[in-house]
Amino acid sequence: MSRRRVRKIKQSRLMLFLAMMIMFMVVAACTFRSIELSKRSRELRVTETALENQLNEANLRAEQLKEKEMYMQTKKYIEDEAKKKLGLVYPDEIVIKPKEKDN
Repeated sequence: MSRRRVRKIKQSRLMLFLAMMIMFMVVAACTFRSIELSKRSRELRVTETALENQLNEANLRAEQLKEKEMYMQTKKYIEDEAKKKLGLVYPDEIVIKPKEKDN
């Protein structure tokens, strides 16, 4: 074989080797990034679940507050508060209180 032919074969082998190395680096980079993204995806799913739970709890609390607000606008609430805080009673009611224990 001539020198030129041997030189071209060596150059083509070198180019093939370089191309393979570049391909290997691209595949390695894609694999590494894929692993990072799947890990991040799992973390985001956990965060999403936690946030959904918080949202459900907040919605439940809001519903309870609406119910309490509706109750606070009733006559029954006013009567209960007057009895509890002010000790008021209707004229025809009899209040029975337990004796306090003497120590």
